[in-house]
Amino acid sequence: MAEKNDVRCSFCGRHKKDTQVLIAGITGHICDGCIGQANQIVEEEVSFKKDTAIESSLTLLKPKEICAHLDQYVIGQEDAKKVLSVAVYNHYKRLLQKDDNEEVEIEKSNVILVGRTGTGKTLLARTIAKMLNVPFCIADATVLTEAGYVGEDVESILSRLLQAADFDVASAERGIVFIDEIDKVARKSDNPSITRDVSGEGVQQALLKLLEGATVNVPPQGGRKHPEQKMIQVNTKNILFVCGGAFSGIEKLIERRININAIGFSSAEKDVNKGEENLLKYVNPQDLKDYGLIPELIGRFPVLSFLNPLEKETLKRILVEPKNSLVKQYIKLFKIDDVELTFNEDVYDFIVEKSIEMKLGARGLRSICEAILNDAMFELPSDEKVKRFELNLKYAREKFSKSKISTLKVA
Repeated sequence: MAEKNDVRCSFCGRHKKDTQVLIAGITGHICDGCIGQANQIVEEEVSFKKDTAIESSLTLLKPKEICAHLDQYVIGQEDAKKVLSVAVYNHYKRLLQKDDNEEVEIEKSNVILVGRTGTGKTLLARTIAKMLNVPFCIADATVLTEAGYVGEDVESILSRLLQAADFDVASAERGIVFIDEIDKVARKSDNPSITRDVSGEGVQQALLKLLEGATVNVPPQGGRKHPEQKMIQVNTKNILFVCGGAFSGIEKLIERRININAIGFSSAEKDVNKGEENLLKYVNPQDLKDYGLIPELIGRFPVLSFLNPLEKETLKRILVEPKNSLVKQYIKLFKIDDVELTFNEDVYDFIVEKSIEMKLGARGLRSICEAILNDAMFELPSDEKVKRFELNLKYAREKFSKSKISTLKVA
């Protein structure tokens, strides 16, 4: 009996009467205090190993190196590449910095990109994410609605990021989210209305907590189709958000603001008038507010940049120069069938001219190439005698004129 009263914790040596719970093992005992300390040590060790694994997988380069890497895949858009390189570098530098000084907390550098369709907004974000080796997802803002309405909740954005990270929460919390078509959630009007703008201002309000940094309950399978699913908690504090939008018509707002600010006929005003085709370089947060984004949302995007409309020379370089250029892709496709494909120089000019005519941007280059090469890609794999195919201007004109895309009318 005396031995039972003398039972102690094998770790700290406290008597049983001095503990709340004393758990017996095969050869020893452990008290509740030691269990709590051991649990804390395990959590810290697991967290440290996760952070170390993420740091080792993350490939962080200097801004100039990031920009040089982007140059291999994105032609032109020097301003956007420079701004995005600095923003991404500062964001991940902030995450990797082990600083005990908690008085200075560096905020996130979320980015918003303004540019016409097909100028490379999505390509910039995707290329950077692939280079850094971090989870990346693209979300479309057009399908988002307020909670309770038909459509997707804003939390579905994080569902895609989790899927991209193979449901590794720690990895997803260091990822990049690209929200496309952000201009489609702008307020339709400044006038109060009895009807709710379920896919406009309400979505902007719902996005605020994600952008700022909060712990969000995310449905792993997305949406309301599986109400029984167990939610996963994701902290968005260290997720970088990049938004892009065409903001069709914002040039008129910029022009109006510039004309109001200009007094007389100064040389600066003449320069602005000369550059009417590229008014986006004068875009500022006030223009986004006038377009319909709420000030709270704009404030969570400290980095604002623009993309230039693509000119003829730039489009031609996009067609030929990047590592994964369209020309190189088609040459590889034909090579798989043992056919050597060559392009005449004047074919490049023809493709670019048609893309400019239809105002499709870089995205239109692929459609035009498909229209021209479709018959060749259909016939040549079955013709073993043909080992070389030269694409000349006459062939390109003939095939393009017979395609449906040639009938596309541009307003």
